[in-house]
Amino acid sequence: MDFKNKIVVVTGGGQGIGRAICLKFAFANGKVIIIDMNEETAKTVKDEIKEKGFDAVAYKGDVSNAEDIKSIFNEILANYGRVDVLINNAGIVSTKAFMDVNEEDWDRIIGINLKGVYNTCHSVFPAMVAQRHGKIINIASIAGKRGGGIFGNTLYAASKAGVIGMTKGLAREGGPFGINVNAICPGPTNTAMIEGFTGEKRKIFLNTIPLRRFGEPEDVANMALFLASDMARQITGEISDVDGGVMLD
Repeated sequence: MDFKNKIVVVTGGGQGIGRAICLKFAFANGKVIIIDMNEETAKTVKDEIKEKGFDAVAYKGDVSNAEDIKSIFNEILANYGRVDVLINNAGIVSTKAFMDVNEEDWDRIIGINLKGVYNTCHSVFPAMVAQRHGKIINIASIAGKRGGGIFGNTLYAASKAGVIGMTKGLAREGGPFGINVNAICPGPTNTAMIEGFTGEKRKIFLNTIPLRRFGEPEDVANMALFLASDMARQITGEISDVDGGVMLD
């Protein structure tokens, strides 16, 4: 699990699962490049990594903006010559009922959660093809398999189902060039999203999880580290649940 001399790009790396992923790869000696809409949180994670004696840089970037992302990746490739690992973590959630959403809601969710993955992958794929290797890991959600639920309804589920489909397609197209593409589907995870679940409500929710605990951001980060490592060299197109057994598939 040593990523020395590896260039690792993480979108949405400023908080929650993204932050955990950035720290995990940095502490495994990777050079971590953080892309986040929130420049302040991205800088905070970058500084946290540097204070521990590891390497990181941060960019302010909106994954839904193709020109913005293309420009950032052009700069990364100009500076470092390659991208070894791309982790698409940036995303937002929608909990509105389908009858309450509008086209603007749809465009925003799809723009960040699905188009954002397209934008980053499309920016880096030619370089990975040319270098004949690369690891792409997309953070989807069990909502994409089960049609939403407590934390995300139909729009969110549709966006994450699209990420799952894109992952499989990219794995098929990238395989002949040595590119592994996989996705992780987190279940309920201890981030800001579930802070409102307290008391009896939290207990009832926990009882729906076979392992009887919420995941931690580090649990998802550990799976990302494995999938990006040589230990997973024969794994591609895999959609891995990190959910305490909610899906049982």
